[in-house]
Amino acid sequence: MYQCPMGAFFYTIQPYDTSWLDQRYPSTIYPITSANAESNPNYICPEYGYYPERYYPAPTRINKTEVYLTNTIRMLWEQHGAWTRMAITSLALDLPDVDLVIERLLRNPVDFENALRPFYGDKIASKFSDLLKSHLVIAAELVKASKVGDNKVASDTEKKWYDNANEIAVFLGRINPYWSQEDWRIMLHKHLALVKAEAVAMLTKNYAAGIAVYDEIENQALEMADVMAEGIIKQFPEIFKE
Repeated sequence: MYQCPMGAFFYTIQPYDTSWLDQRYPSTIYPITSANAESNPNYICPEYGYYPERYYPAPTRINKTEVYLTNTIRMLWEQHGAWTRMAITSLALDLPDVDLVIERLLRNPVDFENALRPFYGDKIASKFSDLLKSHLVIAAELVKASKVGDNKVASDTEKKWYDNANEIAVFLGRINPYWSQEDWRIMLHKHLALVKAEAVAMLTKNYAAGIAVYDEIENQALEMADVMAEGIIKQFPEIFKE
């Protein structure tokens, strides 16, 4: 993490910022210095030195509405991954908090619904919530079947899980022209594969592998979050005007 002096203010580059800032605020040193008359170009990102043609991820101005949406969507996808992991752990180890953890996990689709409602209205936001809830319920059923060694039920449930992911991808591709159905299908299938690997690691007591997989889940969840936020911002530019 580092800070880039931008005239009168500092912007702290956060982990993974570049995945969305680079795309949304492409800039070189010239517009940065022209918009900040008092800035010294020799001190912009000083660890890189002064390269007029360099592509900087830090924007001259940061739209607070865009940042708020991006942070909200990132938080929701982070919580999605975190509470899924905690549910898997509680189910696999028969922990006494399992019902409370699953209850909290199932709040995640409702939180997504509330975040999407201002843009898409009640019907679409509610539909996404229902699809995401099914995704989580099916995942819990898969963990339970795998735990007791019921391979037939586990296989059938996993197929339902992927069918649900495909349905989510189609749905998202239809409601936003900047969201690709195929891209969402690929991302969601990757998410399912990672969550399955996480569950297998927990059920087989390979805890080190489970931790490593969760790192991948977290990073991939942030990628999905950035795609979601970026699409909303592009679809509703009037909401995100300075």
